[in-house]
Amino acid sequence: MKDLFVVTHAQSVHHLENKVGGWYDTDLTPRGREDAEAIAGRLAELIGHDDVEIFSSDLKRAAQTAQAIGRRFGKAVEETSALREISYGIAGGKPQAWLDARYTPAPDDNRLDHDGGIEGAESRRDVAKRVYPCVTEIIARPCATQVIVTHGFTLSIVVSAWMKVPIEACGFIAFPAASGSITHLRQDDFFRNRAVATLADASHLAP
Repeated sequence: MKDLFVVTHAQSVHHLENKVGGWYDTDLTPRGREDAEAIAGRLAELIGHDDVEIFSSDLKRAAQTAQAIGRRFGKAVEETSALREISYGIAGGKPQAWLDARYTPAPDDNRLDHDGGIEGAESRRDVAKRVYPCVTEIIARPCATQVIVTHGFTLSIVVSAWMKVPIEACGFIAFPAASGSITHLRQDDFFRNRAVATLADASHLAP
């Protein structure tokens, strides 16, 4: 059995500032730090042992969430830029209204390579090309229980990589997930099916 738990980072300063996230690098808020501890506690309940590997985006809001999980399990966290949120280029750190006024939604015939018309922004394909190899490498490791801490948009790409959805089919894929959620992915030993056991569960967080 392979169990992969994918966590979206807890509340970050950019959320309260109403600024564009992406690669804009902000810390967790006090509420975010509390939620990170709640995430760690829920994972401890779900996993029930300490034979676990933990991987994280290297952006502070994800890394700080992962560190809370690492402390709970007594494990180090392996950080990587491959698990970062989608980059919004020059919009990162600007007021959300700035991006909303300039962003061009992707047309149905070019969703995979569309960058929103924002200078320096990534497309879905750009994100998938860095996330897919990372996820493939993580799940190929012999450890049967792993945790990935990432971001809201990137979660969809992580799940797609897990399900072996071809990158060319990722143009319309979206799995909405609130901050601090836990998604449980599982592969059984017999049929080798890869299931989404739970998606974006946030029941462990206080209202």
